[in-house]
Amino acid sequence: MSESISVNCPGCGKTVIWNETSPYRPFCSKRCQLIDLGEWAAEEKRIPSSGDLSDSDGWSEEDLR
Repeated sequence: MSESISVNCPGCGKTVIWNETSPYRPFCSKRCQLIDLGEWAAEEKRIPSSGDLSDSDGWSEEDLR
């Protein structure tokens, strides 16, 4: 039998077993998964960067043609 790994849900902190019986891993539920997605979409969460430029800075629509 394989060893089970458990992690804490990033949303609520509940323990989640990391295997195929936990379809929303690392989240404990669809609710926690959707709350996290909403926070990213609302830009409440972001990955820190060292610069002030966004990925879209420095190019124009002309570059895509």
